[in-house]
Amino acid sequence: MRTQEETLSFEDLLNESYARDEVLEGEIVSATVLAVNKDFISVDIGYKSEGLIQTSEFPSINGEIQVKVGDKVDVMVESREDDSGHLILSKEKADRIKVWDDISLACERDEIVEGTVTGRVKGGLQVDIGVRAFLPGSQVDLRPIRNLDKMIGERFQFKVIKFNKKRGNIVLSRRALLEKEREEKRGATLQHLAEGAVLEGVIKNMTDYGAFVDLGGVDGLLHVTDMSWGRIQNPAELFQVGSVVKVKILKYDPEHERVSLGIKQIQEDPWLRAQQEFPVGTKVSGKVVSLTDYGAFIELRPGIEGLIHVSEMSWTKRVKHPSKIVNIGDEVGAMVLDIDQENKRISFGMKQVEPNPWTQLEEKYPVGTVIRGQVRNLTDFGIFIGIEDGIDGLVHISDLSWTHRVKHPSEIFQKGDEVEAVVLNIDVENERFSLGIKQLHEDPWGRIPHVYPRGARVKGTVSKVTDFGAFIEIEPGIDGLCHVSEFAEEHVENPHDFVKPGDQVEVMIIDIDAEDRKIGLSMKAVKKAEKGFDYRAYLAQQNAPAIKTGKGGMGTLGDALKGLSVSGE
Repeated sequence: MRTQEETLSFEDLLNESYARDEVLEGEIVSATVLAVNKDFISVDIGYKSEGLIQTSEFPSINGEIQVKVGDKVDVMVESREDDSGHLILSKEKADRIKVWDDISLACERDEIVEGTVTGRVKGGLQVDIGVRAFLPGSQVDLRPIRNLDKMIGERFQFKVIKFNKKRGNIVLSRRALLEKEREEKRGATLQHLAEGAVLEGVIKNMTDYGAFVDLGGVDGLLHVTDMSWGRIQNPAELFQVGSVVKVKILKYDPEHERVSLGIKQIQEDPWLRAQQEFPVGTKVSGKVVSLTDYGAFIELRPGIEGLIHVSEMSWTKRVKHPSKIVNIGDEVGAMVLDIDQENKRISFGMKQVEPNPWTQLEEKYPVGTVIRGQVRNLTDFGIFIGIEDGIDGLVHISDLSWTHRVKHPSEIFQKGDEVEAVVLNIDVENERFSLGIKQLHEDPWGRIPHVYPRGARVKGTVSKVTDFGAFIEIEPGIDGLCHVSEFAEEHVENPHDFVKPGDQVEVMIIDIDAEDRKIGLSMKAVKKAEKGFDYRAYLAQQNAPAIKTGKGGMGTLGDALKGLSVSGE
């Protein structure tokens, strides 16, 4: 059961001590500083003997005791008199008792206490509020804090949620105060929440897709796409937790209390004046911000980007991927080729800021110029010859030889061969350079009709046998067709049984077409001529009409000669 003294307040004990002639050990009394010495402070408590307090119990700054003669301090009597007749007093113990009383009173009245975080302990933090108190980790903040060490040394306000003086146990909560503060702010914030309103908030959390902003008890999401008109890879590029930002409310759902925020919407859209600022033909400079298979995106300023297509990167190089020309972060020069302000698209060209080498080719290599270069590539349709850096000329397969029937260029050339060719045509608009190799020499078909007139007898070599006849080479590269009907007077069932490749035969020229480069031959006519038939006269009379075969070969006079009597037969 408590004594009367235990139930008295601190002030009652103080007043009572002034009224008595004696003091009790453990009693708290008011004292007046009489002298300040190196080891002890001498004080008067209104008793017959002076009291002594160790100097170390008083605060000091730079070695100077922060107390002077005449100051009033509360002290506790530790012993009545020592051998020298002085009372032994303690300021620290009096302060500690007073703190416990103050905390007890604050707990009863649900008041706030202040303290400094002094260290980490199991489960939370230790706080000095005059005495040691415990702050659980769950009560530190509204959200869990990963690094509690950063709070050491900081001073905060707390609410006492558990108090046991007998056990010396005090538990604090900072979260309770923050929740109360948030609810107060929340009420005020809700009155101003409306779509289109501009408010200030604090970044409280960051994610890859945006940031959560505390508007005052109400959180809103600031999506990364609404932070800036420019390109943002990570919200941390612009903001940090704790940053104060001005935001616009884009959407507000009161039922679910969801708020969407934007910052760029407070600023002017940079595309509003883009067409006037960057008209077609303007030379600009920008930073490469993204690469795709088909081109590179460059940023002129935050929010304004455009595409350089791979086809617009070089006049001469065949760019397979933009990374062969530029890298992310590069500053590049370009020209505006097209701008669509409504759809926010700009097309740029890099090659347009440099002279077009194709426009100089016509002056440098007029038609008829003979050039020399290296075979850079072979295709089914021809060969490409290197003319200048990045500029190739094409020799079509039909322009490789006047006489040789080329099935594939690899029959004649290999990659890396040095060759000569003549310029046939330059198409600047479509960037095509046409060359010819056969044009370096005279077309033999210009003389063939004169060298081999109709009725002339020549010797040749069978080069190929088909079901409809045989091709016979009468000079290198010049073949004629002897139709199966012109093999012999008697019917030949199978040409392969009559002649074979490599056979030497004598034939007569019975038809010739220089334009289509075809010669009609006959072995049968040679035999008839030997029997006295005058083919020259007959061909002159008939003017050698060409008889086309169904297989694309050329017929001769086989059908016309049937039934004709030949002198000497």
